Amino acid sequence: MTILLPLVLGYLLGSIPFGLVITKAAGLGDIRAIGSGNIGATNVLRTGRKDLALATLLLDGGKGAIAVGVAYLMGWRPEVAGAAAFLGHCFPVWLGFKGGKGVATFMGTLFALHFPAGIFAGATWLGVAYVLKYSSLSALVAAAATPVVLYTMGKPFYAIAALVMTLLIFIRHKSNIVRLLSGEEPKIGAKKEAETAGA
Repeated sequence: MTILLPLVLGYLLGSIPFGLVITKAAGLGDIRAIGSGNIGATNVLRTGRKDLALATLLLDGGKGAIAVGVAYLMGWRPEVAGAAAFLGHCFPVWLGFKGGKGVATFMGTLFALHFPAGIFAGATWLGVAYVLKYSSLSALVAAAATPVVLYTMGKPFYAIAALVMTLLIFIRHKSNIVRLLSGEEPKIGAKKEAETAGA
């Protein structure tokens, strides 16, 4: 039961498609018909509504953090609840198991599980994004480093949960990886710069 309960709690919280709910409530229609078809904050940003994208980012991260927090309070395995929230976001039952890529939920879960590791992952994402200008690569590098960091911090069970999430993040970013390798992945701000140059 100590495994089943956090699994169910985490999955149900994680499967709430905030990006879809928020954009529909704002009268923007189905976010899955826009851009990449993803329900995450990056695709919500393609609607031109930065406020909605930020809200989606915070809520997607928050559901992972809440799952971990409730598990802590109930004496359950918090890493199980966090990983389940991540799975719920990526594979929500309400949307035919077609969800987001999980980066925001991964980060929210990580900050709640072990704040120093969350700081490290966030700083890694920002550092790589600042230097190389690729959002997807930043997420991949931060995710890949996290299990190692958690293990060295003396959190082996958290590291295992992070490893599972990291592997899924890589799988969910398969198309991004292909574009990165071929040099076709758009950089952060590339569209804005192109529009400015053509103005």
